[in-house]
Amino acid sequence: MLTYPNIDPVAIALGPLKIRWYGISYVAGILGAWWLLSRRGAGLKPAWTPEQVGDLVFYCALGLLVGGRLGEVLFYNPGYYFSEPLAILRIWEGGMSFHGGLIGGLTGAWLFSRHAGRGFFEVSDFLAPVVPVGLFFGRIANFINGELWGTATDVPWAMIFPEPRAGGVPRHPSQLYEAALEGLLLFGILWWYSSRPRPAMAVTGLFFILYGAARIGVEFVREPDAHIGYLAGGWVTLGQTLSLPMIILGMIMMVVAHRAKAPDR
Repeated sequence: MLTYPNIDPVAIALGPLKIRWYGISYVAGILGAWWLLSRRGAGLKPAWTPEQVGDLVFYCALGLLVGGRLGEVLFYNPGYYFSEPLAILRIWEGGMSFHGGLIGGLTGAWLFSRHAGRGFFEVSDFLAPVVPVGLFFGRIANFINGELWGTATDVPWAMIFPEPRAGGVPRHPSQLYEAALEGLLLFGILWWYSSRPRPAMAVTGLFFILYGAARIGVEFVREPDAHIGYLAGGWVTLGQTLSLPMIILGMIMMVVAHRAKAPDR
């Protein structure tokens, strides 16, 4: 068994002002994506100007934050938030849904595409390879917070998380599994694939497939939210239920894209 590092979730405390690793992870993800998009965008035809990249990041970051919070409210804990509506605004306490953030980010990409006069899938294919950067930092922040832990296990790399609800038993560090799969591996594949000639919409479709597969796989060793538990007779989680349509949609997009045989670059 490995020792959980027990890092303070508060990175910097200046009197009443507390800057948490969770918030830093969002800033790091957004800035990292911005830098990568700026590097790649300058070499594409038509090229992306720094102003366009900045606008795209703004639209998508705003959609991510709004959609992620609304997804948490509507998908994961509507009863609590509807009884405590002011809690919806307390985003510093955590509570962001990836699937809600994805919908919000895609909405931001769509609004930007209309504003910039670029095709939606041109924008989403450009954006998709850098989404794993934010996912990586977000999962690392989940690990630092000691939240979203895995199921009980006796594997040599299991950890005991300090949160009392974790039960004081060794568990899978599922946050690190997700950081590796949804972050590092997904980034490497998508960055490589998007640098090669391929049909429009294919990068977005591949992202949906790979993220959905990674999330469904890790959910088998990730403890479901206590207030939700398992669905469909006790073996499917909400995360898996929300991720399966992503895989199906991604496959449809890939088939349509390759049948069209219209190369993006």
